[in-house]
Amino acid sequence: MAKLTEDMKKMISEQLNFLSTADENGFPQVGPKGSMRVFDDTHLIYNEETAKQALHNLQDNSRAAVAVVDRPNLKGFRFEGTAHLFNSGEIFDNAVAFGAERHLPETHYAVVIDIERIYKLDAGPTAGDMIAD
Repeated sequence: MAKLTEDMKKMISEQLNFLSTADENGFPQVGPKGSMRVFDDTHLIYNEETAKQALHNLQDNSRAAVAVVDRPNLKGFRFEGTAHLFNSGEIFDNAVAFGAERHLPETHYAVVIDIERIYKLDAGPTAGDMIAD
């Protein structure tokens, strides 16, 4: 698995992250995930609160990508990997507590994403370069 750097962790915690999935017909679906955060050095986690399109897509196809960009500095990353859904157990309970502490909507699932590849989204000639796999 690819490993997050401290700069990546900082950007994830400070910027709005966008989750990309694909529906059963292969059409991409992208949406913001305000609860996206670092789970550990090789995983991201977010609280699935709407239980709509992204959840449906991940139940059908567990592949996911997360993009985060620091627009003023024209720097960013895309993290690609496999999502795992939890609606019970310690990971889910911790996600529910995270949401409650922040007065977020109800958590239907905790979604943990294995980070398998990382791409650079900086402006310029290195945009789209894979930097970890």
